[in-house]
Amino acid sequence: SSESGYSGGDLINPTYENHSGHQEVVKVVFDPEVISYKDLLKQYWVNIDPFDDKGQFCDRGDSYKPVIFTSNQEQERDAKESQKYISLALNIPLDQLKVDVVDSKAFWLAEEYHQDFAVKNSLKYNFYRASCGRDNRLKKVWSEYK
Repeated sequence: SSESGYSGGDLINPTYENHSGHQEVVKVVFDPEVISYKDLLKQYWVNIDPFDDKGQFCDRGDSYKPVIFTSNQEQERDAKESQKYISLALNIPLDQLKVDVVDSKAFWLAEEYHQDFAVKNSLKYNFYRASCGRDNRLKKVWSEYK
């Protein structure tokens, strides 16, 4: 399952209007018998711009910087290994990847209208993807990735 929310900050009960210090995040609950954490990481990477720590696509600011929150030491190790693998696969120095790997903090569920936004608002979401150049940027970044 997945839920949209906020994490990473110290503000209690953040909202869309006030989530200062938090990132907008997706909490993923998974069964490792169905999909591994490493496979989830692979999907994460190819759906972000790993070179932009000022936001993602049209969404700018700290709330949108790419972060991998980990729940335990094994996830932290796997996430950091995935960074090394991506830097090699893209043939770039590791420090050019602008994705932080940090211990998870409290997760705060976002408002209902944020849940499954792309499904519930497909026209608006697809317009966002096109107008922000998301798909073109991802294609450019990941075209050589295998």
